[in-house]
Amino acid sequence: MNASSAPSTAAASAARRAWMAVLARTPRAELEAAFAAALGDEPAPSFDWLRTPQIGLAMVRGRVGGTGNAFNLGEATVTRATLRLRAAQGQQGATVGVACHLGRDKRRAELAALADAVLQQPERHARPHAPSIEPLAARQAQRRAARRTDAASTKVEFFTMVRGDA
Repeated sequence: MNASSAPSTAAASAARRAWMAVLARTPRAELEAAFAAALGDEPAPSFDWLRTPQIGLAMVRGRVGGTGNAFNLGEATVTRATLRLRAAQGQQGATVGVACHLGRDKRRAELAALADAVLQQPERHARPHAPSIEPLAARQAQRRAARRTDAASTKVEFFTMVRGDA
């Protein structure tokens, strides 16, 4: 890899991490609607499973105060899937899509992996990204802001009153 390709590779990697985070947090109904809108009248791309959706457990670790020693908090159910889009005539190589999310929804993992694979294709990236990923990310940001506002309204500040010298 030469020095001129490193920034574009890093930027592409960061962009993929961002859309995969959005896909992992998006509920199934929203994923279905976004994927249908992105495809329009095109048929869904054909693919082969590399790893069919699998449900398993992952150990969740925590830290006291976010900086203390790590401890095992408990287990969470996760679903993962990996697929490869079938290469069309004249295309080189096939794109691999990966998905992993909390919960037990296999269809959601399939949709997220399919979206990941489609978004990696330069000729198809712009069309699904604007109508699907950006609005999903905006809705998630609104939900986070609403949760922060709700939590802030319950914040209690303790203070100590100093008594006068008597």
